[in-house]
Formats: sequence, structure tokens, C-alpha cells
Amino acid sequence: MRKWETEDGFAKAVIIMIHGAMEHHGRYWWVAEMWRSSGFHVLMGDLPGQGLSSRRKRGHIDSFDEYIDEVKTWVQSAAQYEMPIFLLGHSMGGLIAVRLLQEARLPITGVILSSPCLGIHFTPPKMLNFLSYGLNYLLPSLKVSPRLTIEMATRNKEVQKVDMNDTLFLTKVSVRWYRELVHAIDLAFTNISKMPDLPLLIMQGGDDKIVNKEAVKKWFNQLSLTEMHYREWPKLYHEIFSEPEREDVFEYGKDFVEDCLRTLGYLIE
Repeated sequence: MRKWETEDGFAKAVIIMIHGAMEHHGRYWWVAEMWRSSGFHVLMGDLPGQGLSSRRKRGHIDSFDEYIDEVKTWVQSAAQYEMPIFLLGHSMGGLIAVRLLQEARLPITGVILSSPCLGIHFTPPKMLNFLSYGLNYLLPSLKVSPRLTIEMATRNKEVQKVDMNDTLFLTKVSVRWYRELVHAIDLAFTNISKMPDLPLLIMQGGDDKIVNKEAVKKWFNQLSLTEMHYREWPKLYHEIFSEPEREDVFEYGKDFVEDCLRTLGYLIE
């Protein structure tokens, strides 16, 4: 786990960022620096089986709970600052945040979900999907390609160029990983009543080619929270914090966090 702390040591709150599938936390240096320079501490690390994490074989997990347990340790570390904590989960990281909050009561002040993985476009062919049930027990670590491309994630040519040479990207994931992801999505809907009443902001790419935005809206519309916001960004692809409009996206998210802090009396201007 890595920490980005403000230069003077004083912060408005702590932002815990949870990266998405097949990538790593190093891709979020720009977002982390934006939060840090805006007066927030940031915590983030690589999820099991991804990036430089030594936990699990790359691209494999036995259970989605491994992700949940990992992020719990990040929350415990953030709690040591004794200040408000916000979760910011992107894609699968958003799904992890949802499942974490459904299963555990933690000292979280608010949540931002960035194109959360609550439904996907890249489902395998019907026959392969059928076979995956049996392979999940017989050959759970068998690796397959999800047929995703960098161009599907963002329109930002500079980010695409860097990602093309990023050796930490996963190109294949295990059958067990896929089945656990699908199961976690199902649980996110089944257990929707278990979501705690925390301020929530969902920011969704309007032209997302990876996550099914209709599934995201369906999940959002089933919630019953005191404060909940859905913002769709027209024309933006899946990685809204990588898109050419990312500064506008960041400012919108920061305004949400600061409004939460003002409402709770943590931020006085």
C-alpha cells in the first residue's frame, strides 16, 4: 500500500482509491496527486493477483472476498489519521467498495463510484460461459483472455501510448476470477438493502464500452439513501479519470467530497 500525504501534513480527509480489474494502482498517480494537492491524504495499493502484489498468482483469486479483505486493511490504515475517510472505487474497484460496505460496518464518510462494475459488456460466448461453471471446479486457475483493449478504456491517446508499454497490465484472467466477478455483481444487487446510508456519488462514462451503464443505473435506482447522486458524462469512455475531460471529472468529485465535509461540519470556510 502506498500513501500520498499533503506537504504540510494537514488534510481535510483521507481518500482510499481502489483500482479496477487487470491494472494496478500506479496508473492513478495523476488522480492521487490531484487529491493530494487539493489538501487530501490518499491511500491505495495493488489488489491481490494484480500489479506488484505478491498475494496470489497474477490474474487469479480463489474468492472475491480476498479483494474485500485487502481493502479492509487499507481502511484500518486510513483510520489512524483520525479524520473522515472516503472510498473512491473505479470499475471493479467500485464493485469491491459496494461489496465491502454491504458486508462490513466501517468508519466511512462517503463513497464515489467511478464507472462501477455492476454489469459488463464483455461476457464470453454462451458455450464458453456454460463451460466456465465446470472449469471453475476442475481447472479454476485456467487463464483466458477477456478480449478487452486499451482503446476500449479511454479516448486519451497519451494514456493509450503509456498503457501499450505497461508490463503490469494483465492480459489474461482465470476462470475462477471470472466466476467470482459475476457472483460479486449478483450479490451487489441481491444485498442492495444492506448498503449503509452514506453520501454516494456515481460518475459514469456515457460511452462506456466495458461496463454496462444501464446495469449501473438499475442498481442506483434501487437504492434508498439520504444523499445519492448519479452523474453521467456524455461521450466519455470507461476510464473517466483518464479521459481528456478528466480535470472536470476530478473537480466534480472533489466538490462532492467537500460538500459532504461542510454538511458534517468538518470543513469551515
